[in-house]
Amino acid sequence: MPQKILILGIGNVLYADEGIGVHFVKYFQQKYRLSGAPSVEFVDGGTLAQALIPIIAQHDHVIIADTVNSNSGKVGDAFFFNFDQVPHHIDFQGSAHEVEMLHTLEMMDMVGDRPTTYILGVIPQVLEAMSFELTDAVQNAVPYMERTLIDHLASLGVTCEQQAEPQLQAIAYASV
Repeated sequence: MPQKILILGIGNVLYADEGIGVHFVKYFQQKYRLSGAPSVEFVDGGTLAQALIPIIAQHDHVIIADTVNSNSGKVGDAFFFNFDQVPHHIDFQGSAHEVEMLHTLEMMDMVGDRPTTYILGVIPQVLEAMSFELTDAVQNAVPYMERTLIDHLASLGVTCEQQAEPQLQAIAYASV
C-alpha cells in the first residue's frame, strides 16, 4: 500500500475544457474530507510538466486528472487507467501540455523515479483561448470521474467523506 498519494490536476485553465484537470482536483478537494493511512496531497500542476518532477517523485502513487484524446471516444467520455497499461485508443497528442506531461512521465521512467501512476482523463470539447467556460459534455463527465476517484482511493485505504457542495463552473471562474 502506498504511503504518500498525489492527486495532480493538469491543464491550462485559460482554454475552457483544457483546464478540467485542475478544476476537478480543486472541486474534489473542496467537496471531500479524506482520511485513512496514506497521506494524500492535492496539487494544481497547471502546465508545469517537467517542473513537477520533484513533487511527483516524492510520492508512491500518483493520480493525474487531465484531458486525453481517444480515437474511439467522443467528447465528454472519461477514462481511468494505469499509465503502464495505456489503452490502445488513448493518445496524448491533444495539446502541448499533454505531450509535455507524457514526456515528463517517460523521463521519470528512464531514471526509475516515476511512482505508480494512474490517469483520470476526459475528452475535451472546447480548446478556446481566454475562456473559463466548461462545456456541458465535460461537466457531465465529472460524476464518473468523482466516483472513479473515490473508489480508487478506497482501494488504497483512503475514505472520502463529503463535506461541501462546490460548483465546478464556479471553481473554473475563480481561476481568473
